[in-house]
Amino acid sequence: MSDNIGFVIGDISRLIRRTFDERAKEIGVTRPQWRVLTWLKRNEGINQGGLAELLELDAMTVCRMVDRLQESELIERRPDPTDRRAWQLFLTPKAIAITNKLRPIGEELLQEAMDGISEAEQEQLHHLLDQVRSRFQRIDEEATDRRHIANG
Repeated sequence: MSDNIGFVIGDISRLIRRTFDERAKEIGVTRPQWRVLTWLKRNEGINQGGLAELLELDAMTVCRMVDRLQESELIERRPDPTDRRAWQLFLTPKAIAITNKLRPIGEELLQEAMDGISEAEQEQLHHLLDQVRSRFQRIDEEATDRRHIANG
């Protein structure tokens, strides 16, 4: 009996994270740190609440993580010009240097995983996974809309 696609995707994700973690240790960052730095690099200027949503963590957990990253001079908080109560988050030059070191690790890992798979097959796989992701995003958005309607 073969595993369903959801299990296979989840297992691949787990293996990627575990192997990437091992290789990223050389740079001196933990998985939670590289997750925050990676998401923040893609969404600089976001506030802590938005970052917590992207990371799927509660706000207090993210606050503590941001505090530690700020103490390590990896993140800086800047006042949000549109909301006096909020802070926008930005990577420091030190964090940018770290994320620039992490990217090649991820790229090398994926190249190793794709060894023996033709370029055409890789493109097809990417296209199919993009389709699946789009459908899951639509399903998630519809479920969110239904929850908002139900909660009036």
